[in-house]
Amino acid sequence: MVPLIFLLGALLGVLAGGALCVHYLRSAVADDIGPQLRRMHADIDPQLRRLQNQLDNIESAVNLAIASRYAELSQLPWPPAIPAPRAQEEGRR
Repeated sequence: MVPLIFLLGALLGVLAGGALCVHYLRSAVADDIGPQLRRMHADIDPQLRRLQNQLDNIESAVNLAIASRYAELSQLPWPPAIPAPRAQEEGRR
Protein backbone atom coordinates (compact mmCIF):
# COMPACT_ATOMS: atom_id res chain seq x y z
CA MET A 1 0.00 0.00 0.00
CA VAL A 2 2.84 2.39 0.85
CA PRO A 3 4.53 1.97 -2.57
CA LEU A 4 1.21 2.78 -4.26
CA ILE A 5 0.98 6.02 -2.30
CA PHE A 6 4.51 6.96 -3.36
CA LEU A 7 3.72 6.02 -6.96
CA LEU A 8 0.58 8.14 -6.91
CA GLY A 9 2.55 11.06 -5.45
CA ALA A 10 5.22 10.70 -8.13
CA LEU A 11 2.61 10.65 -10.90
CA LEU A 12 0.91 13.74 -9.50
CA GLY A 13 4.29 15.48 -9.28
CA VAL A 14 5.10 14.67 -12.88
CA LEU A 15 1.67 15.91 -13.96
CA ALA A 16 2.03 19.18 -12.02
CA GLY A 17 5.57 19.68 -13.33
CA GLY A 18 4.42 19.12 -16.90
CA ALA A 19 1.58 21.60 -16.52
CA LEU A 20 3.98 24.19 -15.09
CA CYS A 21 6.44 23.58 -17.93
CA VAL A 22 3.70 23.98 -20.56
CA HIS A 23 2.55 27.21 -18.92
CA TYR A 24 6.00 28.76 -19.07
CA LEU A 25 6.66 27.51 -22.61
CA ARG A 26 3.41 29.03 -23.86
CA SER A 27 4.22 32.37 -22.24
CA ALA A 28 7.71 32.29 -23.76
CA VAL A 29 6.32 31.64 -27.23
CA ALA A 30 3.76 34.43 -26.81
CA ASP A 31 6.49 36.89 -25.84
CA ASP A 32 8.38 36.47 -29.11
CA ILE A 33 10.91 39.27 -29.53
CA GLY A 34 11.81 38.42 -33.11
CA PRO A 35 9.70 41.14 -34.76
CA GLN A 36 11.22 43.78 -32.47
CA LEU A 37 14.74 42.75 -33.45
CA ARG A 38 13.93 42.80 -37.17
CA ARG A 39 12.41 46.27 -36.88
CA MET A 40 15.48 47.58 -35.07
CA HIS A 41 17.75 46.60 -37.99
CA ALA A 42 15.27 47.84 -40.60
CA ASP A 43 15.38 51.35 -39.10
CA ILE A 44 19.09 51.67 -39.86
CA ASP A 45 19.24 50.89 -43.60
CA PRO A 46 16.63 52.14 -46.15
CA GLN A 47 17.05 49.02 -48.27
CA LEU A 48 16.33 46.84 -45.26
CA ARG A 49 13.32 49.03 -44.50
CA ARG A 50 11.90 48.44 -48.00
CA LEU A 51 12.53 44.74 -47.70
CA GLN A 52 10.87 44.69 -44.28
CA ASN A 53 7.85 46.51 -45.72
CA GLN A 54 7.56 43.89 -48.46
CA LEU A 55 7.78 41.11 -45.89
CA ASP A 56 5.12 42.83 -43.80
CA ASN A 57 2.85 43.04 -46.85
CA ILE A 58 3.34 39.33 -47.57
CA GLU A 59 2.65 38.48 -43.93
CA SER A 60 -0.53 40.56 -43.98
CA ALA A 61 -1.71 38.86 -47.18
CA VAL A 62 -1.08 35.41 -45.73
CA ASN A 63 -2.89 36.33 -42.50
CA LEU A 64 -5.85 37.64 -44.51
CA ALA A 65 -5.97 34.46 -46.61
CA ILE A 66 -5.87 32.26 -43.51
CA ALA A 67 -8.55 34.29 -41.73
CA SER A 68 -10.86 34.28 -44.75
CA ARG A 69 -10.39 30.54 -45.27
CA TYR A 70 -11.15 29.92 -41.61
CA ALA A 71 -14.29 32.06 -41.94
CA GLU A 72 -15.38 30.05 -44.99
CA LEU A 73 -14.81 26.76 -43.20
CA SER A 74 -16.68 27.90 -40.10
CA GLN A 75 -19.77 28.58 -42.26
CA LEU A 76 -19.94 24.97 -43.50
CA PRO A 77 -22.49 22.77 -41.70
CA TRP A 78 -21.09 20.10 -39.43
CA PRO A 79 -21.90 16.48 -40.22
CA PRO A 80 -24.28 14.85 -37.71
CA ALA A 81 -22.59 13.26 -34.72
CA ILE A 82 -24.78 10.16 -35.02
CA PRO A 83 -25.04 8.95 -38.61
CA ALA A 84 -28.46 8.17 -40.05
CA PRO A 85 -29.41 4.50 -40.09
CA ARG A 86 -28.78 2.61 -43.31
CA ALA A 87 -31.64 1.40 -45.49
CA GLN A 88 -30.87 -2.26 -44.68
CA GLU A 89 -31.02 -1.64 -40.93
CA GLU A 90 -34.43 0.11 -41.14
CA GLY A 91 -36.11 -3.03 -42.48
CA ARG A 92 -34.85 -5.19 -39.59
CA ARG A 93 -36.52 -3.12 -36.90
